[in-house]
Amino acid sequence: MNDGILVLNPGSATLKFAHYRAEGVPESEGSVERLGTPGAVLKWRGKRAPEPLPGATPVAAAEAVFDRLASDAVSAVGCRVVMGGERFVEPTPVTPEIIAEIRRLGALAPLHNPVAADVLEVCQRRLPDAPLVAVFDTAFHATLPEVARTYALPHELSARERLRRYGFHGIAHHWVSDRLREHLEDVGHRSERCVTCHLGSGASVCAVRKGRSVDTSMGLTPLEGLVMGTRSGDVDPGLLLYLLNHAGLSAAELEDILNQRSGLLGVSGVSADLRDVQAAADAGDDRAALAIELFAYRVTKTIGAFAAAMGGLDAIAFSGGIGENGADMRARICRPLAFLGVVLDEARNAAGLAGQDEPARVSADGATAAQVWIVPADESRQIDREVRRCQQDRMDG
Repeated sequence: MNDGILVLNPGSATLKFAHYRAEGVPESEGSVERLGTPGAVLKWRGKRAPEPLPGATPVAAAEAVFDRLASDAVSAVGCRVVMGGERFVEPTPVTPEIIAEIRRLGALAPLHNPVAADVLEVCQRRLPDAPLVAVFDTAFHATLPEVARTYALPHELSARERLRRYGFHGIAHHWVSDRLREHLEDVGHRSERCVTCHLGSGASVCAVRKGRSVDTSMGLTPLEGLVMGTRSGDVDPGLLLYLLNHAGLSAAELEDILNQRSGLLGVSGVSADLRDVQAAADAGDDRAALAIELFAYRVTKTIGAFAAAMGGLDAIAFSGGIGENGADMRARICRPLAFLGVVLDEARNAAGLAGQDEPARVSADGATAAQVWIVPADESRQIDREVRRCQQDRMDG
């Protein structure tokens, strides 16, 4: 392995990147934000000034990252791909055939897989001789037991169409659950049954037993589960049939409603950003207050269900933009869980991470049954780790 690994994390509106020479130590990192808009900008973490990239697409953003890195500084590339289906359950060396399969799986992740495939093609073109590895968000959930991944649909239909619960945010849940277990073991606390809550514009909860995902709130697609920024989360399937059959909505209109016009935005009518919704609620907006309450309620209910499924709960970890920064939201979620031994320390919770990247315990000293931690998600470092492992396996093999 030469000089380092470039990690790319493409999304529909953002491309994050990090360049690692030593494992887990980024030499440079940043993101291209507001893709596809006149305000698209390349931001570097550190002292480098932002660079305008008006109208940049994900492909143009990836090209810009390569333009600013010396080609001989990169020995391998790791790229996040959201949907891996049943086939991709571990980091996978990329070939044109693999990219074609990633595109095919885009039917289940239309906002993400096609973009990832485009970015992978840029990587192949720019560094044709460097190993290129796809790291899949669904792979961590490949360990879901059959009872947790199965929908109660006709078996023949599920088998033919490969209808099952895949789960998402797996790279983040993997990183957070590993870090949580390390810290629990350092303080001599049980770490067998943990729940990780990755809360942001997209949001999911994962039940982790002995380091393995055993249940998660997202399913066949990222729509299932919690209330999110613009996504509805769980709704009655009969409600969807009613809208199709009696309200005159087309499938395309329904998809737009569920993915882009629901969640915090749909309930509040204000914004998909929790900070804006909170400001409206503080100003007396009842719909905004309901949106916040509904977001917290769904997370609380899911944690309780997963605790029951695992036969107990040793710890909860919060990550993601809301999970890491939302002290009020953490308090709302945890307050009804006191019966499980979940008790927050108000001062610790208010302080949060206090500007640090290290995990922080926010539960009270007397809360010995189930500790609560904030664990910053670091998908880039997890991808870097997975790529190095994949490279090592190839050399050993």
